[in-house]
Amino acid sequence: MFKLQPKLDFRRDVEAHVLQKEAAVCGMKDYCGALDILIINIERDGGILYSWKGWTGTTRVGKYDSATKQNKLLYTFDRQVCVSSCSLNKEETLLAVSLAHNNSGEETLKPSNSRNPAFHLHDLHHRFFVVFPVVSVSECLTLLIEIHPVNNTKVLKAVDCRVKVQFLHPGTDHRSVLESHLLLLTEDGYVDQYHVLLTRHGGYKVLMANPERLSKTAERLAEDFCWVQWDTHTQRLYYLTHADKFLLRCVQFYDNRNCETVLELPLELHAKSFTSIKFVNLGFDHFYLERPEPVKMEVFTNTIGSMCVCYSRPSCDKPELIYTVVLVHKDCSKTFRITLGDTTRQHPLFIPIGYYMVVYLHACFLHCINTRQQEMLCHSLFLSGNNAVAGLPSKTGRLTVMHAEEEEESSTALLDLSSGTSYSVQLNPAYLMQILRSDPPFSMADAQRLAALHCLLLHKGSDPDVELEIIEWLCDNATLESFDQIQEFILASLYRINYKMSLGLDKLLPCSSVFDQKDLPACLTEVPGVLCTAEPHAHPVFQGKARSLQGFWSELQWNTERTRYFHADPKPRYRTWHAQADWTKLVTARPSGHMTHLLDNTKKVLSTVDSWRHDGKMLLLPLFQEEDHQQRALIGLTVEKLREHLNTHLPRLGKKKTDILVVNYVAKLLELIRHMLETVWLKHSLGPHVLCLTQPAGPGEWAVFHFMLRILQATRGLCAPLPPGYNTLLAAFAVRLLPRHTFLQYVDHGILRLTETFVSRLLTDFDNSDANEKLKFSVLKRLPEANRFYHMWDHPVSSASICRDYVRNLLGRRDRNKGFAFTGRDKAGFRPEFLPLTHLAKVLSDVEEQALNPFDEQENVDATFVGETALKQTLIQLGFEGK
Repeated sequence: MFKLQPKLDFRRDVEAHVLQKEAAVCGMKDYCGALDILIINIERDGGILYSWKGWTGTTRVGKYDSATKQNKLLYTFDRQVCVSSCSLNKEETLLAVSLAHNNSGEETLKPSNSRNPAFHLHDLHHRFFVVFPVVSVSECLTLLIEIHPVNNTKVLKAVDCRVKVQFLHPGTDHRSVLESHLLLLTEDGYVDQYHVLLTRHGGYKVLMANPERLSKTAERLAEDFCWVQWDTHTQRLYYLTHADKFLLRCVQFYDNRNCETVLELPLELHAKSFTSIKFVNLGFDHFYLERPEPVKMEVFTNTIGSMCVCYSRPSCDKPELIYTVVLVHKDCSKTFRITLGDTTRQHPLFIPIGYYMVVYLHACFLHCINTRQQEMLCHSLFLSGNNAVAGLPSKTGRLTVMHAEEEEESSTALLDLSSGTSYSVQLNPAYLMQILRSDPPFSMADAQRLAALHCLLLHKGSDPDVELEIIEWLCDNATLESFDQIQEFILASLYRINYKMSLGLDKLLPCSSVFDQKDLPACLTEVPGVLCTAEPHAHPVFQGKARSLQGFWSELQWNTERTRYFHADPKPRYRTWHAQADWTKLVTARPSGHMTHLLDNTKKVLSTVDSWRHDGKMLLLPLFQEEDHQQRALIGLTVEKLREHLNTHLPRLGKKKTDILVVNYVAKLLELIRHMLETVWLKHSLGPHVLCLTQPAGPGEWAVFHFMLRILQATRGLCAPLPPGYNTLLAAFAVRLLPRHTFLQYVDHGILRLTETFVSRLLTDFDNSDANEKLKFSVLKRLPEANRFYHMWDHPVSSASICRDYVRNLLGRRDRNKGFAFTGRDKAGFRPEFLPLTHLAKVLSDVEEQALNPFDEQENVDATFVGETALKQTLIQLGFEGK
């Protein structure tokens, strides 16, 4: 399910440096003794702090710079100690260390007898992670050490509980500032902040100013918490308190070293979820307090303004796991009960990837929860048993997440605690394609295939290879009863290219056609083994600067407020069929100023459409090359309706951005249809010859025609426009592939539309055999009288029709202009023996001579042509001449 890309190999990047240091200390060429290496912390800049206990009985603390791949020795203790927590200030002048002391009298910290280095991951502060050796601890000593150069050491605390230390790292580069701020988090349930003032001596020495007064600078930030999480990338502290109710608070630290509580969020938790006060290894970048009924809780945020609070609680007496995802940005929570094979006390791993929250329990299940389109279960992928193959290097108990907001949204960092290796984790498109195809050993329900399709499009849809695979699946796969695959592909793809602009678009842009289904099949509303309960959640309370800050907090606040607005509107989402009524009117409407405005919208869209193939070659399909007035009007109408909807419900986006969004939206729609048609066209190796109506058809043409009908059905269901030229191409395939009576039935039922380009080609390409003549008559009869292209067909009947129209129009003009006088002159070229025809010719000639523009109705038609045509028709009727 996951695709892993190694980022850090601790053994490769750090072990060689440590062995070299030990060899230099021992005076050896190569050190072959045992090492006890501990990764202690990962700072905001990616620097990794670690310690090791060497051969000489010392304990050293070093830093590995992940950017430069360099190692640096920070400090050396002259004896072996247990470094439980450690942090380095941004200027690298101060080192805060928390030492766990042992009262058992045993030398538990001596190196092991193994020749291989022993790797432990101790207190990883990328987001806090805590592992403590199994020893009896009576005291924790917290030190603040000057290391530039090594000089003074100040004891901050000596208490009978564990203490976590963490320097604040502002985002801006202020290396010249002689001030540092240190957080101390204790098992006693409080957080203190120390403000450390520094002074420079001798040009390079950096020392603490008035270290004896350091304790007086301590500021109590939080107390009586039962759970706490530090997010080093965003410089936020989350903690949970419990009085009458559980209340989650967030303290934001700013670049100017100030801080304040910016968020309060009530949570519905069991009263005994958090009771005792001992740190245990349950997570990364946060640490929990041990309790009789363990509850694992984590907070994840995203720069677009989303916040998810995830917590799990294994059942004590039932083979089930209960976990909840609170979607703060959606003002709702979803609680899932998963039936397991046996009673387990394990917690799942929460992995944020993009806007999916992946919940994974080894050998049990894998659940990709859609945190932005959370209404329906079928948009979240659930796998269990043998299908829940994550492809992770170890069990969930040995893995932890290193998520940062500024990382690539489609991936997250995962740390393997057993090996010290970190990975970039993404959803594996090949695995999702197997689910989509239901290839053996997969046998997936429609809901799982729908969820896999959305996962693919939203995370990897921008990859042309992935998009091509999906289109090929659409071509090869038979239609599913529960949902239209082509509609889902179109809507999810269009949603993907715009959803990053604002979370408000989640409720406005259509992302799935199943929302419009009146009676959803049970397979899309239920997942076997999963019970989901969704309910509104208490609104968060924003405080202090969070109400006026830019960035994450302003986005989160706006998203929660907009969500309440959307809850008041029962149907805020744009429905593509909103344009259906206006479109029906436009089909029969006369040219107007409104039509001109719509055509201007169409010009903007068509100027944006990419007319090149993905491989850089010019497209062979005859699309976007003709004036299909109906489709051009529908393109402009779609732009207008979508623009109106977004301006009404999302004015914050601004008119300029909205205009760009809607034009790109409709342009991408046309490109997707063209790309689907292009793919199936190239797959069957079709060439320009298929456009010739007289060429015999082959199996490739049948496959393309069938797929084009599926596209037509999908777009009509959405009232979505087609690229100009699509209807012409579809009619050209139909007239070659279908029996003539079936072709005419398709026209009568509105499946095929007779465009001017198609009709003109039909009249010119086909000869005047009896069968073709009958087809031409049938086609012309089905056209509106104003659009009957008789002049394109060299046939006596078409000539007669042209003459009738000409005579009707000319004589109608004569009736309207009574000033025309009949001269009665004889005209050369007419036979006087046939008096009715002679008289008509004289009337037409007189009108032509006195008209301002006698040929404005029909080109190259005059009285002579009318007379010759009438005689020819008479001879044909009498049998004296052929057609």
